[in-house]
Amino acid sequence: MADLLVVIPTYNEAESVEAIITRTRSAIPEADILIVDDNSPDGTGSLADAIAATDASVRVLHRSQKDGLGRAYLAGFEVGFADGYAYVSEMDADGSHDPAALPAMLALARSGADLVIGSRWVPGGSVHNWPWLRKAISRGGNWYSRVVLGSRIRDITAGFRVYRASELSRIVHADISSQGYCFQVELAWQFERAGLKVVEHPISFVERESGESKMHAGIVTEALVRVTGWGLTRGLRRRTSQV
Repeated sequence: MADLLVVIPTYNEAESVEAIITRTRSAIPEADILIVDDNSPDGTGSLADAIAATDASVRVLHRSQKDGLGRAYLAGFEVGFADGYAYVSEMDADGSHDPAALPAMLALARSGADLVIGSRWVPGGSVHNWPWLRKAISRGGNWYSRVVLGSRIRDITAGFRVYRASELSRIVHADISSQGYCFQVELAWQFERAGLKVVEHPISFVERESGESKMHAGIVTEALVRVTGWGLTRGLRRRTSQV
């Protein structure tokens, strides 16, 4: 049995789902892939089913509706826990994360890291085809999260990761409240707060060439509000402990 399950959420990714599965199977053929589709109206789920029918390493989890990135990942993680995978990875379906980085990230996890983040903002990392404003928002959001949360993670918003499944299970079953894109921030921060080993591996991030981005102003606002709230709670707890 494979020791790595790659969880890939999809919603209206018919133009990219076959390519990302093919690239992932080529990069790390010993891994299994789980597509978590939120009832995509463009037929993404059916396309994934057709691929899974010819490849035993690919499975599809169908959800009834679009219900948030965090919940999609949590559903996929539960499959990984139930089936006994040692490591669980998360990766975008749009091709912006290069599966070729997975072997190196998995090696770091096997060497002792509890969470390996594919990072755009560490030396050796890069971002391609983003306008300057998008880069500024990403850098600014990561800087703000580090300051407010007291984190050392340079790319805490990144969505390309490999987790040690035993520790991931403990964290997500304890206290994860986010369901949107700030789910990534909260999950990494909880690993850090628990004293677990978090490693950042430089990646080259390439903006999608097909389909529509799911990013919008509401996502940024939600993340800002939640991170600020967590930071205020953290500060209050620190002051209370010093009394």
